[in-house]
Amino acid sequence: MANQDQQYLDLLRKIMEEGHDKSDRTGTGTRSLFGAQMRFDLSQGFPILTTKRVPFGLIKSELLWFLRGDTNIRFLLQHKNHIWDEWAFKNWVTSPEYQGPDMTDFGLRSQTDPDFKRVYDDEMGKFCQRILDDSDFAQKYGDLGDVYGAQWRHWGKRGGGFIDQIANVIEQIKTTPDSRRMIVTAWNPEDVPASALPPCHVLFQFYVADGKLSLQLYQRSGDMFLGVPFNIASYSLLLSLVARETGLEVGEFVHTLGDAHIYRNHFNQVKEQLTRQPYDAPTLWLNPEKRAVADFEMKDIKVLDYKHHGTIKAPVAV
Repeated sequence: MANQDQQYLDLLRKIMEEGHDKSDRTGTGTRSLFGAQMRFDLSQGFPILTTKRVPFGLIKSELLWFLRGDTNIRFLLQHKNHIWDEWAFKNWVTSPEYQGPDMTDFGLRSQTDPDFKRVYDDEMGKFCQRILDDSDFAQKYGDLGDVYGAQWRHWGKRGGGFIDQIANVIEQIKTTPDSRRMIVTAWNPEDVPASALPPCHVLFQFYVADGKLSLQLYQRSGDMFLGVPFNIASYSLLLSLVARETGLEVGEFVHTLGDAHIYRNHFNQVKEQLTRQPYDAPTLWLNPEKRAVADFEMKDIKVLDYKHHGTIKAPVAV
């Protein structure tokens, strides 16, 4: 079961050895390959990486945030989840109301200038606390626009109204399991310019065979070191939750990537991870008393026997 890690490690190694060096939106630079695929059989264990610690609590709270249809980071902050902070913070520091220190290019500057990082950390701390304490401020600056939660649960229709894609696809799985249209999409060309970060995981499709539910994700852009380990565990958890509601066994999570890249300032961390031997995959526990996706809370989802190597820290590119 340790091979749940191995195909991820193999892809990291292939990108490092064969990838193309490219510029990118953040100014950091990447090494990338176009078109990659990993397949995880969930009957063989839950595919959360063991060659470094992946914080499952953050994955749970982020996925539950998406499934609530929420797009405001306040829910995440209430669960001590800071993985979307930078994008909301950018809304604040580029607004006319912000009168604090200059935060231009805060993502890059905080990595290279220790004095600026202290100022940035202080401003970010004040911003997050204000989101928690001030609901009006949170409504104005904590919302990320039409990101995943909105697209999954409240896709805006021309002429008014919305589509709940998650509810619709669950109903399809239950009633027409052989359908080839069991798709949820997050990519809306009209909304992309206004989003804090246009969707990276663009579209996913369910497939039912032999009493098992599988899911394939198409991800247009994958930060292989920081983001993709989260995506693997998050979509495997989503698959498991939907399988529970629809009364099916778990099948495969198929992860298809467009631009699979490693940021230049993650190279050393990747080299360290590639020296580590994987452990056996842990087991996912879902509260047996819960069935519907909407009923699950943080306490109802756990990974059991998760043995892993230590954390490897790396800066996020914004």
